[in-house]
Amino acid sequence: MSYLINGVQRCCPVNQMHKVTGAVFKARLVRNTWGIKEQQLKISRALSQLSSEKTNSYDYVIVGAGSAGCVLANRLTEDPHNTVLLLEAGPKDTLLGSKRLLWKIHMPAALTYNLCDEKYNWYYHTTSQKHMDNRIMYWPRGRVWGGSSSLNAMVYIRGHAEDYNRWSREGAIGWDYDHCLPYFKKAQTHELGSDQYRGGKGPLYVSRGKTNHPLHQAFLDAAQQAGYPFTDDMNGYQQEGFGWMDMTIHQGKRWSTASAYLRPAISRPNLSVTERTLVTKILFQGTKSIGVEYVKNGQREKAFATKEVILSGGAINSPQLLMLSGIGNADDLKKLGIPVVCHLPGVGQNLQDHLEVYVQQKCTKPITLYSAQKPVNMVRIGLEWLWKSTGEGATAHLESGGFIRSQPGVPHPDIQFHFLPSQVIDHGRVASTMEAYQVHVGPMRSTSVGWLKLKSADPTDHPIIEPNYMSAERDIWEFRQCIKLTREIFAQKAFENFRGPEIQPGNHVQSDKEIDAFIRHKSDTAYHPSCTCKMGQPSDSTAVVDPQTKRN
Repeated sequence: MSYLINGVQRCCPVNQMHKVTGAVFKARLVRNTWGIKEQQLKISRALSQLSSEKTNSYDYVIVGAGSAGCVLANRLTEDPHNTVLLLEAGPKDTLLGSKRLLWKIHMPAALTYNLCDEKYNWYYHTTSQKHMDNRIMYWPRGRVWGGSSSLNAMVYIRGHAEDYNRWSREGAIGWDYDHCLPYFKKAQTHELGSDQYRGGKGPLYVSRGKTNHPLHQAFLDAAQQAGYPFTDDMNGYQQEGFGWMDMTIHQGKRWSTASAYLRPAISRPNLSVTERTLVTKILFQGTKSIGVEYVKNGQREKAFATKEVILSGGAINSPQLLMLSGIGNADDLKKLGIPVVCHLPGVGQNLQDHLEVYVQQKCTKPITLYSAQKPVNMVRIGLEWLWKSTGEGATAHLESGGFIRSQPGVPHPDIQFHFLPSQVIDHGRVASTMEAYQVHVGPMRSTSVGWLKLKSADPTDHPIIEPNYMSAERDIWEFRQCIKLTREIFAQKAFENFRGPEIQPGNHVQSDKEIDAFIRHKSDTAYHPSCTCKMGQPSDSTAVVDPQTKRN
C-alpha cells in the first residue's frame, strides 16, 4: 500500500487524478478495515452477551422470597434437574448467619419491632379513607427473607372449609377444601401429632401456647359462659367456638417460611438466592415471559427463565410488577408511558383486606404484659431468650381466640377473635400505658372492595393503595356486632376478678351511632391484603390467573 501511494506521488501533474483516486482507495480500505473490526467487535459483544445470558439463565426465576417464594424454591429444587433463581428485594433474615443476632425477627415476642422497621418492611400507606374519618392507614408488609411470615403474629389459621368450597364454585376449580387438605397436612408438623386434619412430617412446625396465662383461661371460660362452644382445634373438624391458637413457633423461635423451606434448600447447587435485589420489569418475547430485569448494588442486570417466571410478591408487589411490565389496564399504562404488552384490566383490582378493632379493658391485677415492657424486665426476658429460647420472649402471646357467627342464619363463622393479655396502641408503635387486656376482633368476609394502581413508571415508587374500607353498609353492621358480642364475653363471671373500666370504646360509647363513629376512628388493618391477581376462568374478564396460577 505504501509503495503504491509513493509511486503516484512521483508521477507528472497530468496524473494528479491518480493521487486523488489513491487517497479515495486508501480511505475505502481504512473504512473497510475499521468495518471489519467493528463487525468483529459486535460479534464479540453478542457472543459475550449470549454467554452472559446463558450464565444468568435458569429454568425458573422466582420474584419474592416471601411466604410463597420460599416454598416454591424448596419444592422446585427437589428435582436436581431444575435450576432456580430466587430474587428478594429485602435483606436476609439473619445477621452474620445467626438468628439470635437478628432477634427482632426470630424472638416471637418482639414482633412489633418488625412492624415498625423500614429495614424489613415495605412500609406502605393507603390513600385517605373517606369512610374512616379520612385516615391514611399504615400497611406493613414483609421485605426480607420469609416476607410477611417474618413479620406476622405467627398465628396459624387455614380458614374455613366452606371458604375453599365457595372459591371453587366461583371459578377456582381444584381449590376446594378436600383437594387442599392433603397439602396442608403435607406441609405441617404439629407438636400434638398427626391426625385426620394435622400433619406430622412436614417442614412447617406448628405449636400450641405454653404460658398458661390466667387471662387466656379467663377469656376461654368467659366465652363458654356466654354460650359458645370450646373447640380443641380451630384448623380441625370444628372451627366454630373458642380455644387455643396454633402458632408457627418452633423451640421458642419464629418458624417462618425462610426457616421451614428456604434454609433447608439453600445449599442445593441448583438454587441461587439473592437479597437486596429489586426486580423492575418482566422481560417478554411477544407476550411470552422470558426473564426479568433487576437492580442489585446499583447495577441493572437481567436473568432469563427457560420454563417459567413466577411472581410471588404478594398482593401489592405482584400486580405492581405486572403493571410496570406492561400488563394491566391499557389506558392506565399508556398515561404513564408504559408500553402495553397485554390489556388485562383485573390487575390490581379486587383488593380486599381484613379490618379489626381492639376492644380494651383495664385489668385490676398486675398480671398483664405491662410490667414485661419495662426496660429491666425486657433485658431479663431478652437474655433468657438469647440463652435458652424460653420464657416470655418465646411466644407472641396471642395464644387464645375464636370464631363465631354474627347472627343466626349465617352459614359458617364470620367473626374472628384474638385475645392478648396486654394493650397494643397503633401497631405497637406507641408504648402501652397501663395494666390491660384486649381482644382483636373483626369480620372475615367484608364486602368492601378496593384497588391499587401505579403512581408512576418508577419501580421504587410505592403504588397507590385504595382499599375502600367501610364503603359497604354491611361491613359497618358486622363491626357493630363485633363490639357488642365482645362486650358480652368480657362481662361474664370469668373476668370478675380482673375486670376494670373499659378503655375502648369506653362506657360512654353505647348507641349504634357512637359505636359506628368509634369503629371508623379506631379500626385498622389485620395485615391480610389479597385478591389483586384474582384467580378465575378465562371467561371472567376480571381474573388475572387461571386455576393453575398461570396468566389468563
